[in-house]
Amino acid sequence: MGYRLAACAEMIYLDQPFEERVRRIHERGFEIEIWDWTTKDLRALADTGAVFSSMTGYVRGDLTTDDGIDALLESAARSLEQADALDVARLGLHGTGLGEGGLPVRPVETTSGADWLRAADTLRRVAELGERAGRVFTLENLNTAVDHPGVPFARAADTIALVSAVDSPALRLNLDLYHAQIGEGNLVDLVRRALPWIGEIQVADVPGRCEPGTGEIRYEAVAQTLRDIGYEGVVGMEAWASADSDAALDAFRSAFA
Repeated sequence: MGYRLAACAEMIYLDQPFEERVRRIHERGFEIEIWDWTTKDLRALADTGAVFSSMTGYVRGDLTTDDGIDALLESAARSLEQADALDVARLGLHGTGLGEGGLPVRPVETTSGADWLRAADTLRRVAELGERAGRVFTLENLNTAVDHPGVPFARAADTIALVSAVDSPALRLNLDLYHAQIGEGNLVDLVRRALPWIGEIQVADVPGRCEPGTGEIRYEAVAQTLRDIGYEGVVGMEAWASADSDAALDAFRSAFA
């Protein structure tokens, strides 16, 4: 397979300290994804020798309001500085900041044409930061039906529209297939359509957001599609372990072998 596999240390080995989670995932041969860098000892994580695939690329702000844009750009710049400690390749963004339980800090029912234009302009400015630093920001699609109600620009179709409009190598998609299955479905076609803009892919099964094989998505077919279209990026398991974390990683690897 041309792609590489990563696992999110925020969601498995939950009975272990965070550094030990990273070590175990690394020992199993996976790259590592983390979320909020402000809660981590980055030097200790770097000392594990793991390869860090992605982390959150901002800690506050949004894409469309004056104060939110300023906050997002400032925290994106700080995130780039911290990314050096782990040599993280990709830094994640969402349609707006997420608070407790993944709920948006600024929920939005509808987005106007002006909102779309401001979001694209903000993302252009974020991409410029990434270009200067030699790193890539990724805009993640989310679902609003189950996990993230009120998030603007949440659908995969929305993130594709924004990323393609900016058209910068420093802004790509984090195509999350768990969220896309809930919000849109038709994953094989989605992967094919999104390929020019994909920076990474994240997976979990539906329902439950656990490892592949626990729900309705036939990830073996998705994996074959990725091989067929020559995808060479990262596929990250951002999923809870349904039972044992080692078994969850085994199931993930088996689905994408």
